[in-house]
Amino acid sequence: MARHYYSCPLRWSDMDAFGHVNNAVFISYLEEARIDFMFRLAPGDGSPSFSGGSVVARHEIDYKRPLVHRHEPVTIESWVTKINAASLTIAYEIKDEGQVYVRASTVVVPYDLAAGRPRRITEEERMYLLKYLDDDATGASKSTEDAEDEDALAA
Repeated sequence: MARHYYSCPLRWSDMDAFGHVNNAVFISYLEEARIDFMFRLAPGDGSPSFSGGSVVARHEIDYKRPLVHRHEPVTIESWVTKINAASLTIAYEIKDEGQVYVRASTVVVPYDLAAGRPRRITEEERMYLLKYLDDDATGASKSTEDAEDEDALAA
């Protein structure tokens, strides 16, 4: 399975009063990575895929660690965990070399802007998305550290 990598710069205005990236800003980071991922198919070869529009039906975010301002960008890895007839689920990790700050997922629905309604995923889009489909379709694999975090929260 391939993953899409997006280098996301941090802006000073992303910080909150506590000195870390505000939780709502992470939605914008995910949007930047998702748009970069979905529009890789369309512009270069003249394909109309994904260019007609899409809407977000759902976001899920797990905040793992605070992210403080720095000059180095974070990496956002994206991959597909589910493809339906008229929706797809994209999973993400916002991280750097040694830390995962956020794990998230978004349900995206392709949308026909002219008709004002959702549409089905085209065969071309499906073929593109299949390259990024998680091998076990469960999203991010859990590290030992994540399991320890979950055990600590459960205690």
